Amino acid sequence: MSSLLTQEAHVRREAKRKGCLLRKSRRRDRSAEDHGLYVLVGDSRGNRIPGAQAPTSAFARGEGMSLADVEATLAKLTY
Repeated sequence: MSSLLTQEAHVRREAKRKGCLLRKSRRRDRSAEDHGLYVLVGDSRGNRIPGAQAPTSAFARGEGMSLADVEATLAKLTY
């Protein structure tokens, strides 16, 4: 468990350096499609507040990714 939290913290810091925010799905239902998935959203004021719409909409569109996929996406980004 701690290695997953460590990896998540690393990816979160990397996203911040590249101008993004890492958001985790808040779903607790293990059978839900987006349980345990993450999305990258732009680091704007509206996305920093609790309950922001951008992450919720991204999960609704099916844009959730595993932590490894997020890490690969961040590697491709250049800011």
